[in-house]
Amino acid sequence: MALTDRYLTAPGRAADMMQKIQEGTAPDRFTNEHLQKIGFTSSNDRAIIPLLKELKFLTADGTPTQRYHEYRNSARSRKVLGEALREAYEDIFHINAHPTEADQEAVQGLFKSVHNVSDNVAYRQAATFFALLKLADVPEESTQTVPEVAKVVKEPEVQEPEESRATLQRSIDGLQLTYSVEIHLPATKDIEVYNAIFKSIKEYLLA
Repeated sequence: MALTDRYLTAPGRAADMMQKIQEGTAPDRFTNEHLQKIGFTSSNDRAIIPLLKELKFLTADGTPTQRYHEYRNSARSRKVLGEALREAYEDIFHINAHPTEADQEAVQGLFKSVHNVSDNVAYRQAATFFALLKLADVPEESTQTVPEVAKVVKEPEVQEPEESRATLQRSIDGLQLTYSVEIHLPATKDIEVYNAIFKSIKEYLLA
């Protein structure tokens, strides 16, 4: 669960700030001085720095991260920002997987309850989120799960007993006769049943 408490005092300037990041070169450190160099001289604009750290565009000391550099690629910038928003504002996406400004009241309420802030601060926090959301393509939450390997339990096979064939030979007046008797054995695991059957065959048919 995640919900950053960072926000812009002037959320309407978010688009201009993010555009400057995309268009300009990455500094060694993103500081207040760098912010002034790219045209944001108001003290209110400084709130972008801790927000960029929460979005993992900057390290704790202000060094641009790989995500910062990837955002500068205009072909990927919306996706990169979308991934950052899903991480930093995860709780909001539990309210609505595709949040819009129609969810403003619910999102404000979430900030108030999670961070115990005033209505005014919650409004700015929510407004900052929606200002950034307009600049992003938020990826769908991964629903891919590792398929559970089904355990195939092979039932013990009950072998149907093969037909038993007793071949009998008799000699009648010098004439050799051969005949066969087919015996269908029952399906059973009791060996004594088979013993009894073969014993009878021996006694009565093969004697």
